[in-house]
Amino acid sequence: MGPKLGRLRGTARLALPVLALLLLAAHFYRGGLLVLAAGSCAMVALLFVRRPWAAPVLQATLLLGTLEWLRTAWVLASRRAGLGQPYGRLLLILGLVATVTAVAAWVVRARRDPRH
Repeated sequence: MGPKLGRLRGTARLALPVLALLLLAAHFYRGGLLVLAAGSCAMVALLFVRRPWAAPVLQATLLLGTLEWLRTAWVLASRRAGLGQPYGRLLLILGLVATVTAVAAWVVRARRDPRH
């Protein structure tokens, strides 16, 4: 693998966790949870920390984020179902966001290697 391809692959592997954390920050910000929104943004910095504890902390954060997306999907879909409104598209979108967040947690786990 050439150096350009390796660099591109590394950038792509960073993009997914960054996207997941920023989506989570936007979710918390919209809910008025500014401390959690700021914490989600701050977690992006952990992608560049070369300490043994950084990757597991980031992975745990993303896994908790996945649970938050699933909880939100449940709450919003239940509310819409109770009002007799459609909720299928809501579940699809939030399910995809939860999946992206879970895959980002896996990518962070897969990124751990002795060189990082």
